[in-house]
Amino acid sequence: MSLSFESVLAEFGVTERTLTKQHRDELDELGYTVFHNVIDPDWLEEMRTNFERLIEEEGNKAGLEVEQHAGTRRLANLVNKGRVFDQIYQHPILLAAAHHVIQRPFKLVSLNGHDPLPNSGQQNMHSDYAGPRGDGLGHQTNALWMLDDLTSDNGPTRVVPGSHKWPEFPKDMMDDLMAPHPDEVYITGPAGSVGFFNGQIWHGSTKNRSRRTRRVYHCALTARENAQQTDQRKFLLPETEARLTPAARYILDV
Repeated sequence: MSLSFESVLAEFGVTERTLTKQHRDELDELGYTVFHNVIDPDWLEEMRTNFERLIEEEGNKAGLEVEQHAGTRRLANLVNKGRVFDQIYQHPILLAAAHHVIQRPFKLVSLNGHDPLPNSGQQNMHSDYAGPRGDGLGHQTNALWMLDDLTSDNGPTRVVPGSHKWPEFPKDMMDDLMAPHPDEVYITGPAGSVGFFNGQIWHGSTKNRSRRTRRVYHCALTARENAQQTDQRKFLLPETEARLTPAARYILDV
């Protein structure tokens, strides 16, 4: 028997009270919000340990399933790399926020790791969703699961508040996509927080001007009619499939 989208959300504990009014308003008006104290200390330590373990084990192949970035430690296909990651894409706050933005059934785009090295990490201003803009619909979301404190100097993600509503892409309005935007702000927060944003917002990582790590896991979700960055059906391992509930299979679209 196939599951309904509503029953999937209920299975993961999503209710009308999962998001506060403040978070809903920030997502609507600003296009981003930050949830604090989402990752408890034990889970945080486990996710940090697994980040470093995978970087060491995979070496120069780390992140290859999606893409590698010069000057950045990258991981990809994390759904298939440990039970510790299940709690990310199944978390009620993540799912509730995605539902608030997308307003229709959705699925996982990808679950990756990202850590810009010192003096590296600056990205073009961009939008995660390349489809139509300005249609009043939400299409995609992304979340930064903060394994370290994200501060103004260690490569935080910059966003332009309200730009998720604009019909233009950054390339339509900016001569230099690497340059600061006059209205940009940084998504910052202590380790254990989750920065969440509408995938249509103008954004990009900034240069890590510190000597500290800036490890995050990116978990993106998109409306079910859109393509995944990581084809979960292609990469699904038997040991992963064996632990998936029907609701988890729905989110992964496998």
